[in-house]
Amino acid sequence: MQQQYPSQLLEKAVTEFAKLPGIGRKTALRLVLHLLRQPAEEVEGFATAVSRMKQEVRYCRVCHNISDEEVCPICSDHRRDQSTVCVVENIQDVLAVENTQQYHGLYHVLGGIISPMDGIGPADLEIDSLVERVRRGGIEEVILALSSTMEGDTTNFYISRKLSDVDVKLSVIARGISVGNELEYTDEVTLGRSIMNRIPFK
Repeated sequence: MQQQYPSQLLEKAVTEFAKLPGIGRKTALRLVLHLLRQPAEEVEGFATAVSRMKQEVRYCRVCHNISDEEVCPICSDHRRDQSTVCVVENIQDVLAVENTQQYHGLYHVLGGIISPMDGIGPADLEIDSLVERVRRGGIEEVILALSSTMEGDTTNFYISRKLSDVDVKLSVIARGISVGNELEYTDEVTLGRSIMNRIPFK
């Protein structure tokens, strides 16, 4: 039996919060009641930040990471190694790798991995833009830093085939990460070592 709320406005807010991943209705109610107790200007600041993020955040035209500008701060930082590109599944993985402080090259965010069961094919990902980026030259190594899952391995293999006629070094992160693990949930030390100890992709 669904809980009865004393206010339709409260119920609507709880319903919206409960749409967030990992948030049930009980947690949503706690969050909404917390906001209700805050000063109006703080709640308005919260709402404005979320609204501006949705309306104004962009995706970098080079690597597809999130950015406030057309080109993200990582791609526009000339102190970084411009000859190395780390291929990751999503934006969370960029943050995970950056937190290791072991990698100083560039990134390419695919926006997912090949998963026929979920209806995700190569055309749904930023694979063609990766291939074009490598073909333009200047990139000497592509590090495949995808999850150690069947879908991740399938995506690695597909990318390797697409780049087979390009003179570029292909490597994959070392399997210090347990098979089946998602990159974003791997601890920073293990992930950092996996990148530093990467091996040629065969």
